[in-house]
Amino acid sequence: MRTPICDFVTDYIDGNPLRLHMPGHKGAGETERRDITEIGGADVLYPARGIIRESEENAAALFGSGRTIYSAEGASLCIRAMLFLCRLYAAEQGRPPVILAGRNAHRTFWTAAALLDMQVETLRGESLFTCRPSAEEIALKLDEMKEKPAAVYLTSPDYLGFRCDIAAIARVCHARDIPLLVDNAHGAYLRFVPGALHPLEAGADLVCDSAHKTLPVLTGGAYLHVNEKAPGLFYRQGERAMEMFASTSPNWLILQSLDRCNALLAGGLTEQLAAMARETEALKTRLAEAGYVIAGAEAQREYADPLKITLFPKAYGFTGEALHEALRKSGMEAEFSDPDCLVMMVSPATGMAGLLRLEQALRGIPRRAAVLEEPPVIPATERVISLRQAMLGLTEEVPAAASLGRILADACVSCPPAVPVLTGGERVNEEVLRCFQYYKIERVSCMKETKP
Repeated sequence: MRTPICDFVTDYIDGNPLRLHMPGHKGAGETERRDITEIGGADVLYPARGIIRESEENAAALFGSGRTIYSAEGASLCIRAMLFLCRLYAAEQGRPPVILAGRNAHRTFWTAAALLDMQVETLRGESLFTCRPSAEEIALKLDEMKEKPAAVYLTSPDYLGFRCDIAAIARVCHARDIPLLVDNAHGAYLRFVPGALHPLEAGADLVCDSAHKTLPVLTGGAYLHVNEKAPGLFYRQGERAMEMFASTSPNWLILQSLDRCNALLAGGLTEQLAAMARETEALKTRLAEAGYVIAGAEAQREYADPLKITLFPKAYGFTGEALHEALRKSGMEAEFSDPDCLVMMVSPATGMAGLLRLEQALRGIPRRAAVLEEPPVIPATERVISLRQAMLGLTEEVPAAASLGRILADACVSCPPAVPVLTGGERVNEEVLRCFQYYKIERVSCMKETKP
């Protein structure tokens, strides 16, 4: 597979030009020499018509999309674009700007909804850890809503490694003429392991992938995928939606890494991903046999993220934070830890030696008496004002312990990074305070109280 962006930059460097253009480093240095700007022949990211567009079409062929658009600003840019397209679609269909979303949406979803004045109806989820609504639950919610929403929005897989049954949910949405949008930031690689696990394959209309999270791409590289069966507006307005929120100075190192990843996926990387998924699943089984509680184990394995290892170590005698510290002593750094869980992400670059090293470290930690403290339940919340009113109003930061009765002005308070305890425009109550205390949230941004 050609790598048109990388090839262009290599040819440019080989010509040893006098760089009378941005950036200011003028190519001095090993990394900087490949960092360019939109010079002649280099194409523009939005709208892409030359080498970038060719590279995007290569990516679309690999992912099986109708259209794939690059982001050099992570999946966050793609999420904003998806919501903008959702708003345009609502206007085209004569529907209100309402979106039905899993409450475990990323912070960027909430800020984008506020900026675009989207009304969010939420699916609460089972706990503060995950939100995996079933197709039946979504069907019931859609049939209860007074007006048809512009779209359904889900996060799958979530941060802790749980996936929804996207195929069943897509059928429910499409039977009601409602597009399905999926934040697949943590699952770009799912296209390249057995089982048709990627949301595009399962029928989602718009999907964002954070390429850098699970593929060999520099931080900030991402994709917005448009399903070939998606509403035509998504094709026509996709680049416009990305351009609406994007910098006019995309990072060319990131674009080259996205381009290079195409060649790797067309080569042997797919087989490496599948092999690592198999080995990681086997490791999860062995760790469960050793006494660790693992997300997606046993009956939930079908809907687990194959390359994410999430432990709930209290049964083993540790908080997630304490187990993380134990791994640090062995020279390992996990993705995330909190009182209840430890999240670790692996890839082919981890290698079998890396998996063995992790297993030996975890097995070498002596099991202790179980930690009995239970996490708080997801609190009942009350929306007082809209998300937009809260986020665009005057705010003040207050001690969390003194926030009872106040209205949250931030996009959300996410702890753990799955289902937010509170979102903008909702009121702090006693249940919320208990969550703040448990997760060590010391200060929160609230609506500023005006003097009478």
